[in-house]
Amino acid sequence: MTLYIESRGRGPDLVLLHGWGLHGGVFDRVAANLEADFCLHLVDLPGHGASAAAAQFDAAAIADALAGYFPLPVHLLGWSLGGLIAQHWAAQHPQQVRSLALVATSPRFVRDEAWPHAQAREAIEGVGANLDTAFELTLERFLALQMMGAPAARDTLKALKAQLFAHGRPQGLLPALHCLLHADARALAPAIACPVGLFYGARDAITPIGAGRWLAQQLTDATFYDFPQASHAPFLSHETDFVEALRLHLEQHA
Repeated sequence: MTLYIESRGRGPDLVLLHGWGLHGGVFDRVAANLEADFCLHLVDLPGHGASAAAAQFDAAAIADALAGYFPLPVHLLGWSLGGLIAQHWAAQHPQQVRSLALVATSPRFVRDEAWPHAQAREAIEGVGANLDTAFELTLERFLALQMMGAPAARDTLKALKAQLFAHGRPQGLLPALHCLLHADARALAPAIACPVGLFYGARDAITPIGAGRWLAQQLTDATFYDFPQASHAPFLSHETDFVEALRLHLEQHA
């Protein structure tokens, strides 16, 4: 598995995994705030940005591949889809993860009777159905959904749109979407032994804050950080508060 990874800064290693449809560059502003004290590794997941597509987007296999890229212990941050992979990495390779930051993510992205903390299956399937016929418009609408309800959402969305294809046109979004439809990582929670910071927006419609509260109850060592005015991307809409909370989390577990 060949992945594009941008590394910058100096200090303890922090690997950042982005959400569906984007690339590692979405963390540029976070990296700019932390690179004086941490060595940041911004990963493009398979089929996203400059990384080659995979026929099957398997979260466990991608976690194994990433563990091969970073054999030394690292701090790990995963947002949305990236958070699903981060959960697998921390559970499958516990000796390699010093601390885990889960941002607006979930062990399961589809709602059912036993799991209310997610979107309806039809909402995710609708995104996939439109990728072939209206690729760019579908991605832009998905970005808009991520910002919905957050203050200054229009400005944040404008900046995100400008960055959408900065690493190239993604080639493997549908397999990753199928992963979101079928993944269920709830059984991994007891195996995640490292300290975990949970960063969630109260207005998130994609991964409702209830998913974060469930993780807080299931994980052995978790600290919950909520952003009352934020939606699905608190690191963009509430950059200063988010970076302050993330830095606290990282320094406590350096």
